[in-house]
Order: sequence, then structure tokens, then C-alpha cells
Amino acid sequence: MVDNLAKEGVSQQSKYDFEKIASTPEFKQLMKAKKKFLVPVSAVFLVLYFLLPILTSYSTILNTPAIGAISWTWVYSFCLFIMTWVLCMVYVKRAARYDKMAEALIEKYNQGDKSL
Repeated sequence: MVDNLAKEGVSQQSKYDFEKIASTPEFKQLMKAKKKFLVPVSAVFLVLYFLLPILTSYSTILNTPAIGAISWTWVYSFCLFIMTWVLCMVYVKRAARYDKMAEALIEKYNQGDKSL
């Protein structure tokens, strides 16, 4: 069974000329759009994520009470969970667009478009 799956993977993989597809303007546009979204979102996530240990280790700014006995550290930590969920939802919606762009590119390739 493993041999059959390996053969199917090889035949499925050889179905497309990836170098030819990767050299098309549509593919380059897809990669540019993904990068334009992913780089800033990843940077914001990492900065906000690593800001918590930096602020708690090297300052006392988050030690002050925010709501009763709850300090700003807990509020900030809770906001990081919310940020993660929001970014995941935004990414899923955006990835659907990228998937449509990729499907259109593959469909164009399958139809034997001469520009590919």
C-alpha cells in the first residue's frame, strides 16, 4: 500500500511543470500578495508576543493594577490570546483568496494556455 501511495504521489507530482508555473506572472503576483500580507502580520505578532516577557522582565510597567487585583500583565496576556484568534481568523479568510488564485492558475495550466 505504501508503494501505491508513493507511486500516486510521484505521478501526481509529475503532472505539473512547477518551474514553468513558478515563472508565470500570475504565480509571481500570488507570491507577492501572500508576502505583502504575511510579513507585516508576522512582524506585528512577534513584536507583541515578545513584548510581554521583555516588559515583565525589565520593567514594572505592567505590575500596576488594572481592574481591582488584576494587573496589566494579565490583561496584556489575555489580549495576546484574542490577538492570536483574530489573526488566525483573518489568515483563514485571506488564505481562501490565495487558494482561489492558485486554483485559477492551475486551471489555466490544465487548459494548456500558451502563455504558461
